[in-house]
Amino acid sequence: MIGKTTVLAGARLLTPEGLRKGHVAIEGGTIKALGNGSVPSGSEDLDGDFVFPGLVELHTDNLERHLKPRPGLYWPEPGAAMEAHDAQLVGAGITTVLDSVCVGETVDQGRQVLLDLSLRAIDESRGNLRADHRLHLRCEIGDPRMGELFDRVCHHPLLALVSLMDHTPGQRQWRDLESYRTYHESKSPMSLIEAQAEEMARRRDLVAAPHRRKVSEFASRHGVPLASHDDTLPGDVDEALGLGASISEFPTTLEAARQASLRGLAVTMGAPNLVRGGSHSGNVPASRVADEGLLSALSSDYVPSSLLAGAFILNRDCGLSLEESVRAVTETPARLGRLDDRGRLEPGLRADLVRVRVHNGRPVVKSVWVAGRQVF
Repeated sequence: MIGKTTVLAGARLLTPEGLRKGHVAIEGGTIKALGNGSVPSGSEDLDGDFVFPGLVELHTDNLERHLKPRPGLYWPEPGAAMEAHDAQLVGAGITTVLDSVCVGETVDQGRQVLLDLSLRAIDESRGNLRADHRLHLRCEIGDPRMGELFDRVCHHPLLALVSLMDHTPGQRQWRDLESYRTYHESKSPMSLIEAQAEEMARRRDLVAAPHRRKVSEFASRHGVPLASHDDTLPGDVDEALGLGASISEFPTTLEAARQASLRGLAVTMGAPNLVRGGSHSGNVPASRVADEGLLSALSSDYVPSSLLAGAFILNRDCGLSLEESVRAVTETPARLGRLDDRGRLEPGLRADLVRVRVHNGRPVVKSVWVAGRQVF
């Protein structure tokens, strides 16, 4: 409520200058002040818990899990699925989220249906969500339909990020066809997998280059950040840089992560990879990327709760300070998404806050505020 001041006291505040004990005053949806002196009467005592900026998520496909909870089963109420997804994110401390939806696919898995359902879910639930939701279009450049689908959705008012993906078997993440077969739980003989891969590669070779140009030129023209997905070779990174990308999402090898960092691209790794101690598909462990000082930001990808847990693992196991670790899930992704009004505890910025208590060595979200309104 405008004009009303809320004061959260007795907290450990993670500010740009470091961790300090004190209180934060919220007014009109923004941070009014940070203090460590006398506390106004009527303030809420947080009993020594941490207060971090709200977490910022650039890439999550968690919405798809609510829209398609079982193979071949689509939830009949997209808006309700979106609201359940939103509640899960907020409960994980995520206050800004870029919902990533696939534009095209390599193997027909119903993603065109999911694209339509995702946009319908976002539109139907607008104004009824707790987190601030934006749109991330993940463009599958090997699909001949990608250009047509992209034209249908690229002018959505919530668009905040586009990324270039190539999940063709034999490329990038799926250079190893045996890994591709294992991931998709395929019982097909390898000879059939190889034949399918050859056909997909022929199809991809006809459309990938014009699709890359189409998406990258759109991003440049409209000032939308561009990311490259699953960079595997140093050449993948160089190609992305030439197209105007500023983010390397989930590089699959240490060589690609090194090249991305060297060339000035922000390296984003999956927090589930970090929490699990390795990639579920055999890619480079996120911890190795962090250990070499190459990591810029984390993404919860397919497990919302992994984002906060990952930040604490960076601090505990990878030699980063708590300030550096939390920055990887707050300030840095906000900057990469060109959201300069959030991601830090600083007067004048959005009052997106998360109260965190450590229980048995594990961070637990106790309360969340979005633009000054308590939503959890």
